[in-house]
Amino acid sequence: MNELYFGFGVGLLGIAVIDLLWTTLWIEGGSGPLTERLMFWTWKPLRRLGTRYPRLRTLAGPLVLALGLGMWIVLLWVGWVFVFASADSALKDTIAAGPISWAERFYFVGYSLFTMGNGDFAPQGELWQVLTALMTASGMLLVTLSITYVLSVLDAVTQKRSFARNVSGLGRDGESIVATAWNGDEFDGVALPLNSITTSLNELIANHKAYPILHYFYTDDREAAAVMSVASLDDALTLWQRATPEEHGPADSVVESARSSVQSYLDTVSTFAPPADERPPTPDLAVLREADVPTVSQEEFDDALEGLDERRRTMHGIIQMDARQWPRSEEK
Repeated sequence: MNELYFGFGVGLLGIAVIDLLWTTLWIEGGSGPLTERLMFWTWKPLRRLGTRYPRLRTLAGPLVLALGLGMWIVLLWVGWVFVFASADSALKDTIAAGPISWAERFYFVGYSLFTMGNGDFAPQGELWQVLTALMTASGMLLVTLSITYVLSVLDAVTQKRSFARNVSGLGRDGESIVATAWNGDEFDGVALPLNSITTSLNELIANHKAYPILHYFYTDDREAAAVMSVASLDDALTLWQRATPEEHGPADSVVESARSSVQSYLDTVSTFAPPADERPPTPDLAVLREADVPTVSQEEFDDALEGLDERRRTMHGIIQMDARQWPRSEEK
């Protein structure tokens, strides 16, 4: 037996299985080491090229998903080829006698891995029969987990964009959300949609933890961009808490619950991007005053924002990593 081939093959199989199980089954673990690097190095050039060809960024998510599946297949396939190449007597040709070539080993592993069952070649000896059974099992595991993973990721992408559109329906920025909710006397009916959005955001956070690839599913539709909606929502929460008199604002419990969820989102997604060096634009109180919303003075509001500097820089860094600009009222 060629121990070098056998060890190399087993090593590739171990890497493939660990990364596959890590990515698809370990919810708290995020992506496997190989998948994580694959996501980063796929997004990096697409983000840069997207400055000239914006739609290229929309390929990032599907491309990373396809490359990840391809990587697992290649690692398993090549790993098993080297395992069976470690012994000349591992396989026999059931049709014509003679030595087994590398191409024939590649073919044998392929039809065994994906259970084609052609039978042109057969394992010789108990050890290789057992290893062939394990190879077929690993192929079934790969196919089953891959299909489940793809469907789960696509479902999470749909939920992510649904959340973004729900927030965008209230306003494209924090000032718009607050101004629209004002009925002339109070922020009537804010609690129900805010609770619904918070629930949806918590689901999005859970999906981001389970499927970090979700961050790379970019959309050029502004209203379907979750990162922009979270920034708009957080600005709205800041305005309700820091810019409007307490007696006119929504219930503190509702706002605090939403604010806590936004912080959880930042803690989860900020692993993809460092905080921005510069502060994001300050919400424009003039927009609220034009809608007859009572506000504190600009100086008082600016002082209140000082305590939120780190939080807002973190949000700004995530937006910049997503190749976007901070949501502003002039976008309307």
